[in-house]
Amino acid sequence: MTQKLNIIIGSTRPGRVGPVFAKWFADFTRKHGKFEPVLVDLADFNLPIFDEPKHPRLGQYENAHTKKLSEAIDAGDAFVFVTPEYNYFAPASLINAITYLSAEWKYKPAGFLSYAGVSGGLRAVESIKPLLMAQKVVPLQEGVPVPNYPQFLKDGVFEPNELITTGATAMLDELDRWAGALKVLRPSKAVADKAA
Repeated sequence: MTQKLNIIIGSTRPGRVGPVFAKWFADFTRKHGKFEPVLVDLADFNLPIFDEPKHPRLGQYENAHTKKLSEAIDAGDAFVFVTPEYNYFAPASLINAITYLSAEWKYKPAGFLSYAGVSGGLRAVESIKPLLMAQKVVPLQEGVPVPNYPQFLKDGVFEPNELITTGATAMLDELDRWAGALKVLRPSKAVADKAA
């Protein structure tokens, strides 16, 4: 059975280019063949600043937006976060979404497709790794930084160079290894349903 890769679009602001990168990466993932790509756009969830009355580790969600996010994230075997860099940091929308959940993130690997100016979004990636590790996500070394990203956009389409596609292949290969290895640490769906 093919594993599911949640490609999470981290920015929700008007005018964002994250969906362009995410669409390209979904197509690239499909061709790679190890994962079924699933686009998860945080803008579709309309999440307010974390508003659940109970701690996420309890899994007792009261809000429809949290239940919808929980279902989407739980279904993934691995993640790729498509993130810009805002003020040397990851966007608040992404930090907020990660904070909403707990068990749904655990024991899954994560890679990053980041974009910005000269940094390629790497400062955003490094800023979010401690939060992911606190959620028991395994962030990978391999990633896809896109520096000075406008140079790769032609008529609204992402046209990567060989360095970017080579990095994307390496990241997908590692995600596949880690997703398979970490799967044994996650309770099966039948066990989780019985515990609930």
